[in-house]
Amino acid sequence: MNMKRTPRHILTAILVGCGLAAAAPLVQSCSDDELRPESVITVDQQVYTPFDYWLQRNYVAPYNIRFKYRYEDNESDKDYYTVPSRYDDAVVLAHLVKYLCIEAYDEVGGIDFTRAYFPKLIFTIGEWEYKNNGTYILGTAEGGRKILLSGTNYLSLYLKNADDLNTYYLKTIHHEFTHILNQTKDYPADFQMITGTDYVADKWSESPFDTGYLQRGFISAYAQHSDKEDFAELLSMYVCNPADRWSTWLREAGSEGAHILTAKMEIVKSYMLSTFNIDLDQLRSSVQRRQKQVVSGYVDLTSLE
Repeated sequence: MNMKRTPRHILTAILVGCGLAAAAPLVQSCSDDELRPESVITVDQQVYTPFDYWLQRNYVAPYNIRFKYRYEDNESDKDYYTVPSRYDDAVVLAHLVKYLCIEAYDEVGGIDFTRAYFPKLIFTIGEWEYKNNGTYILGTAEGGRKILLSGTNYLSLYLKNADDLNTYYLKTIHHEFTHILNQTKDYPADFQMITGTDYVADKWSESPFDTGYLQRGFISAYAQHSDKEDFAELLSMYVCNPADRWSTWLREAGSEGAHILTAKMEIVKSYMLSTFNIDLDQLRSSVQRRQKQVVSGYVDLTSLE
């Protein structure tokens, strides 16, 4: 598939496989990075940094979650060219994941929910995982235990804009976490039946499926891939965007598309509430409040105290 470029060569975010994929203006060069071997690559005699101790206090002790920022070959997909996350960018990403995702679920579902269901391993790499169809992978979920987050070294480009943070990083986590919850307990079969004959698998990114998807009852082009991706896209886009954005999408979808989207969303909400006691409207409110605080600069994303 050819990537769709704007006049500024900023590429439209899309989804690939079980992970988000996108293309962004790549204005940083990894060849110019000052990588610290002791802090970004796992070695036999590892030197512990202030970040390691911060992760022990903020991830391992309260949640039993490992946040791996050092490059490990066995955690990486050898089908892609990858590089380590830069130390300073990994620090910021760890703060973002904790504040905007983990603690948002704590606030709504309680810390016992987060401890029980949030994946126990988050692995970061510095570069996106580029595919041969012109897209690249933002993240994946594996076996209910691991989330991969890529492109860490571009994080500084997007810190001041909530939409960008969501597109390239945070929506990935909510999307992949939804897959993990679905693996724990499947959603009702009724969801699959609403647009059961309209899923198009890998053709979702091709014409005519790359446009007009709202009118067909899909929240994104990638939601047309399968019912599993449809479900994860609905939940992640619902909580990562303000309420008026959802209302705008429904208006753009027209009467038929809005009817389909509303029917699907009702099942998503009911599933999360009845199965996990998570109110998606409360979760969205928590995520949106926290996003505004981050983008406004009220949250210290670098402290290791």
